[in-house]
Amino acid sequence: MKVNSLNLGDKKIVIVEDDLPSVRYYETLLRNSGASIKVFRNGKEFVDYISTGNDRIDLVFMDFLVPLVNGIECTRIFRRREKKVPVIMVTGYASEQSRKEAFLAGCNEYILKPILPEKIFSLLEKYLFESVSSHYLAG
Repeated sequence: MKVNSLNLGDKKIVIVEDDLPSVRYYETLLRNSGASIKVFRNGKEFVDYISTGNDRIDLVFMDFLVPLVNGIECTRIFRRREKKVPVIMVTGYASEQSRKEAFLAGCNEYILKPILPEKIFSLLEKYLFESVSSHYLAG
């Protein structure tokens, strides 16, 4: 699957990541998809943003160890407002404890860095296109 085969023109993807090379990686991969991309370099910025509740979000890439408010707490706060928007936890830490915490907080996926482009595109396709009706209508 190639990124040009994904038309994300009507999608808003949020990236919560403090590592600048990782942010640039996401932006490079998503540049030609047409998606609207919003980046937060720390958890507090993300929490402040979702507290306004004005913007629709279609998918969140959440780093586990973002500063100020960590990815687990950001996800918990986000889940109080948004029950169905996919949250993909991305981390360099392969601990079973952090994996459990991520799923308990409400993450849909727990992915280890580095993430290959094919994995990112398959996640985008899985959560933004496949079984959209059952994904958004369930629960």
